[in-house]
Amino acid sequence: MRNFLRRDQATLTGLGCAPDGTIPSALLPDALPRHDGRSAGADKVRDHPGHDQRSLWRQAAEFIADHHREDLAGADPARRLAEVRAELDSTGTYRHTGDELAFGARVAWRNANRCIGRLYWRSLRIRDRRHLSSAEDIAAECVTHLREAANGGRIRPLITVFAPDRPGRPAPRIWNEQLIRYAGYTAEDGTVTGDPRNAGLTALAHSLGWPGGPGTPFDVLPLVIQEPGSCPHWYPLPPEAVLEVPIEHPEFGWFQLLGLRWHAVPALATMCLEIGGICYPSAPFNGWYMGTEIGARNFADTDRYDLLPVIGARLGLDLRDERSLWRDRALVELNRAVLHSFDRAGVTVTDHHTESRRFLAHIGREERSGRPVGADWSWIVPPISGSATPVFHRTYDTAEHHPAYVHHPDAQARAAGFGSFKASDGCPMV
Repeated sequence: MRNFLRRDQATLTGLGCAPDGTIPSALLPDALPRHDGRSAGADKVRDHPGHDQRSLWRQAAEFIADHHREDLAGADPARRLAEVRAELDSTGTYRHTGDELAFGARVAWRNANRCIGRLYWRSLRIRDRRHLSSAEDIAAECVTHLREAANGGRIRPLITVFAPDRPGRPAPRIWNEQLIRYAGYTAEDGTVTGDPRNAGLTALAHSLGWPGGPGTPFDVLPLVIQEPGSCPHWYPLPPEAVLEVPIEHPEFGWFQLLGLRWHAVPALATMCLEIGGICYPSAPFNGWYMGTEIGARNFADTDRYDLLPVIGARLGLDLRDERSLWRDRALVELNRAVLHSFDRAGVTVTDHHTESRRFLAHIGREERSGRPVGADWSWIVPPISGSATPVFHRTYDTAEHHPAYVHHPDAQARAAGFGSFKASDGCPMV
């Protein structure tokens, strides 16, 4: 097991788990594994929307018409369209009203083809912080976002929207893939302590002056935020803003000895919120976790915490024989532990069977409203017991709709620690 502390290596090696130096493919910008962060939704990688006036006007007009038809009881959009047209002609862009922003953010969640939790799209709360432009202010608001979203364990779906890109004036960027991520410390021999997915951003944070945490497998990374034309800066997350759940098993007392934990708020931070042709590149948002995202992906993937051999050995299973299905049995117990621990801590989490039924209820509700539902089968079907869930046994329309949450290649590069900035600006070379 490559990513636990050296102080734990003797115990883990005794369980048949030796570290290796494999470079995790998840650090490559174009290799985002499915399901990770899916609770709030994700869409495919796209290029940035341009500021071509004709294209921007078309997208704006479509969005304004949709907003009036759906959210304003079919009111005539002519007056608002005239305002937007005049603003576009004058400034090259336009500003959404507060109601438009809220409608667009919620519908973007509704349109997220990779999200199984869209039944709750109307419950998304919007924090409009478009007036903020300094990295320090953005960091402070991200901390507030985490506190409000955690809500004492009753997780709230929440989005905080910062300034959009404007012609010739790019907005600040958050480098972290999620507001809360665990560090991945890479040793000289290539082994990683912590989460290998975040090894690149961890190295970048070190180069910016972050001293690092105590060196555990679950050290919370600082926020890395960059204002246009400036070096990125790091900002620590206060411990009280990071709600975490210690992982234990309902039957096996040894589970606690592994020292596992996971954070409660999956707040995605690098996706662009696209509404009517406007890109909000810093708009962290969250739903709540489905247990398999933690138990079947974050803990179990071989390029993440790779815990299945540890759990299988502890269960006394035969790790030499794949036909013993030791991976499957370990995976089930790991996922039981996650659900049990979140329930015991009073923190919102859902299971894949319940959420699969709810997703089909969402489809039915949307179809009765005359709205098509796009979905990516490879993301909607859970990563454990897929065929035992009702979402497995059907096909889906893969058409994408707007507004949308979108991955941009440059944002993915930053999340992996590969973003660019200039040494001439006094930035460290990385």
